[in-house]
Amino acid sequence: MRRRRPAAACLALVALAAAAPATASDPKRPGGVAYDIVAGLTTEVGPRLDGSEAEARARAWAVARLQALGFANVHVEPFTIRGFVRGTDEARLTAPVPQRLVITALGYSAPTPARGIEGEVAYFPTLDALKSAPDGALAGKIVFIDHAMRANQDGSGYGLNVTVRRQGPTIASRKGAIGVVIRSIGTDNHRLAHAGVTDWGKDARPIPAGAVSNPDADLIARNAALGRPMRIALTLTSHPQPNLPSGNVIGEIPGRDPSLPAVLAACHLDSWDLGTGAIDNAAGCGIITAAALQVRAAGQPLRTIRVLWAGSEELGGAAGLGGEEYAKVHAREPHAVAMESDFGADRVWRVQFDITAAGKPLADRIAAALSPMGIVRGAGKASGGEDITPVAQKQKIAVIALSQDGTRYFDIHHTADDTLDKIDPAQLQQNVDVWATVLGIVANEPGPIPGSGG
Repeated sequence: MRRRRPAAACLALVALAAAAPATASDPKRPGGVAYDIVAGLTTEVGPRLDGSEAEARARAWAVARLQALGFANVHVEPFTIRGFVRGTDEARLTAPVPQRLVITALGYSAPTPARGIEGEVAYFPTLDALKSAPDGALAGKIVFIDHAMRANQDGSGYGLNVTVRRQGPTIASRKGAIGVVIRSIGTDNHRLAHAGVTDWGKDARPIPAGAVSNPDADLIARNAALGRPMRIALTLTSHPQPNLPSGNVIGEIPGRDPSLPAVLAACHLDSWDLGTGAIDNAAGCGIITAAALQVRAAGQPLRTIRVLWAGSEELGGAAGLGGEEYAKVHAREPHAVAMESDFGADRVWRVQFDITAAGKPLADRIAAALSPMGIVRGAGKASGGEDITPVAQKQKIAVIALSQDGTRYFDIHHTADDTLDKIDPAQLQQNVDVWATVLGIVANEPGPIPGSGG
């Protein structure tokens, strides 16, 4: 049974957020409003798992903070989700030598019985190797899927490796496995597991699924290379739960001409629960909010800037649940441009566009304005992010992507290390300044902004 938070405690939380300074009170301190938001969310709310009581506290905190900062039309747009409730996550090798493993259940993992399960390990060096296993060959076994993710600036290695997490458990289940363990999708060598969601395919039987830390995955790989039979004991009582409350928080900097389509700037408010969600994604919410305020400080923009602090991104697949809900609720409302910050807080180094040829002059102006700030123009098409992809695709609106340096992002992503001390205030403020430059241009663009090139 879920306990209600005492009303007095909720009122105290809202009052604390509302009492926060409405501007960067000390201009000599890097970070300003953006840092205050990251510090506030990670300190006053903490981890914000989708559908949890903590995510509800975060929405109350966000409303109070945006109102205190002077945003208009601040409100919550509620929706319900199929959530995931954290239980006990434990694993150990029982053979060839007993050793504890650091593990976290993957989102939407099926729970084990309270006493756990144990089975022989079937080791696969890659996802393709697992795909090649004969049907039924894994009956009664616990599958381990290995892979190799390397750090890079643009984070492109994530897309190549995340299929292990999203598809691997389904494939293992269809081949008869009773459980599945993967190497964490991360680039660190710390003994920390990386959380994340898995997608059960059509007609797949959900089974217990977890990710172990990279050092523990190395241990399993070494035993496999030596040809030593292994057994793993798993206790993963985390479990899905339907009909949990979530919601999107929205605030606006009103434009001088309300008839013009708004500019959408998005982040996501939820986080995984192992850390406190500083880089993923309190930082993004701080960046877009502070940038919108910088634009307002220069004078009321022509177009409305709408900030979307989306709920329940982490349990989404190709699109966040909050992003899908936003696109549904605002389907009849035109947008001019969509942008998202959801890749940590390290410096922006590149700008990309998804815009028609008619929008090239606007893109050229933005690129020219960013060049003195050390931002290069990428040749590829902007991919947006999970919180804006649904509305951008459905409405065919322009997307601008400001790429952050992702070299260390996947060392921290979805781990217990995602905490405030990983935020570099100076780099965070560089994000704000770059974002404010772009928002200032598009929010004051008087003519039509041509939509996505498809």
